[in-house]
Amino acid sequence: MGDAVVGVVANPLSGRDIRRLVTQASVFPTAEKASMIGRMLTAFQAVGVHRVLLSTDLGGISAAVLRAVRGQRHQGVAWPEVEFLDGRPIRQTAQDTVDAVRHMVGAGARVVVCLGGDGTARVAATAIGDAALLPLSTGTNNVFPVVREATIAGLAAGLVATGAVPAARATSRAKVIEARAGGRAETALVDVAVSTERHVGARAVWDPATLTQLFCAFAEPDAIGLSSILGQLAPVGRQEPHGVFARIAPGAPRQVLAPIAPGLVAPVGVGEIAPLEPGTDYPIEARAGVIAVDGERELTFEPGEQPAVRLRTDGPRCVDVPAVLAESARLGLLRRA
Repeated sequence: MGDAVVGVVANPLSGRDIRRLVTQASVFPTAEKASMIGRMLTAFQAVGVHRVLLSTDLGGISAAVLRAVRGQRHQGVAWPEVEFLDGRPIRQTAQDTVDAVRHMVGAGARVVVCLGGDGTARVAATAIGDAALLPLSTGTNNVFPVVREATIAGLAAGLVATGAVPAARATSRAKVIEARAGGRAETALVDVAVSTERHVGARAVWDPATLTQLFCAFAEPDAIGLSSILGQLAPVGRQEPHGVFARIAPGAPRQVLAPIAPGLVAPVGVGEIAPLEPGTDYPIEARAGVIAVDGERELTFEPGEQPAVRLRTDGPRCVDVPAVLAESARLGLLRRA
């Protein structure tokens, strides 16, 4: 198995955006994020992970894990060696996640577990390279990250990192949507929405009345967020080769009640719906506005810039937790005499 290494990135700001002021979403506490990491460390040890690389932060997560590591040593309980990525600048921006993931992959991590929401997973995916990503939900609108008990996620990540379950049987490529405007590009793991607003502002999107187009890599009927609009009208699975897009029109005769955010169900008018085929450029029709990726405003565009989106099939390799544990059962990896 060699030196099995797992990286863990925890976003201290996930689950704390402005949608908590305009909806009924709960705050995901720092203590629970640290507890999740502790449960994963127990699982990592059980399946033979030797070393864990952990991001540091100013929000108290890494400090709480450090106290837990010292407590475990005092009690004589074995955990893998935990290496904190200290001595690095902490900006409290998305760049912290990018830097941490790049360092972990460069240090030999075969799997990186990411605690956050859709935005955190999207940023981590840009730096993951060919390592496997396991996104765990601790954010506001959690569509791409999985809701999974951390112990089970730790077992799955550890079994892949040690090679006990081959990555070919345990991971699959995600689709991504690339949005381009004015020489800039951003990628989304779930959806790209076009708004007539002319500024980025607080970033998070919660008012569908400003939307004109919606592009989804996948749209699940039980999802929350903007992709839920099409999840109820034209569902597309994560493993299907295409996506789906639609024109959003408040006065359209076709209306759907969509859970835009926790505690917020809004009627949305939807016009034309069509498949989003990979490798094809789809023009953004608004003359000017802002483009939101995975629910966060990122790109503004002005008249004449001709922004466009494209579906790609070369997204991050993601750990399929049920598939890993099913393969473990088939191989008897967790059986003991």
